[in-house]
Amino acid sequence: MFTDPNPYFSVPHHFTAYLSQWPNSQPLPSEMALRSMQSLGIQLLSEVKTLEANCLLQLRHLDNDAKAVVDFLKLQSRKVDLVLQHVLEKETQEGEKCIGSQFGGSGLRLFTPSALAIGTHYKITLFIHDELVAILCFGKVVATQPITAVQSQNNEHNISAESAAKPCDAQWQADVEFSQILEADVEQLVKASLNVQQKQLKLRKLSRDEHQ
Repeated sequence: MFTDPNPYFSVPHHFTAYLSQWPNSQPLPSEMALRSMQSLGIQLLSEVKTLEANCLLQLRHLDNDAKAVVDFLKLQSRKVDLVLQHVLEKETQEGEKCIGSQFGGSGLRLFTPSALAIGTHYKITLFIHDELVAILCFGKVVATQPITAVQSQNNEHNISAESAAKPCDAQWQADVEFSQILEADVEQLVKASLNVQQKQLKLRKLSRDEHQ
């Protein structure tokens, strides 16, 4: 999918992204500057998820009697994540709204209403609702092609219409590689991509079992 020589695993999955073109004359922000650009909602969600991960990691070392406590804490943490994400999605978002079709730790694949110039950098606010992921990052367009060409390729490879579904106003598909992203956010995306893959594999297995 992406041109990085060591790309992370990526999965097909729909999500929402807001893109704002970054001036070519302006350098990409440092990690510290990127953190300062995050909205309050993204900061809160990121901090909560980090605390949850550290807490649950420590609880794994407890004996089996603590399993009920761990499950309860996971439920409570998910409630907090859902509330924070709901608040975050109500914030006014900057940039053009696009629908994504694939993501991973290296980058994204997006449907866009117009062609994005290759080599252009964008500030991206990314929401993967099912996985409770919300991040701010920067990405560079590395490939773009019209949807008609994508549909032709899908037909050649027998890709289902459902997996290739796109918004009605989208005319182009773009591949975007991350050019500035926090390491913790890469970890979030990698974990989310693995979770999505596991869910997809379970669904396929259930579908095969039902047809046997």
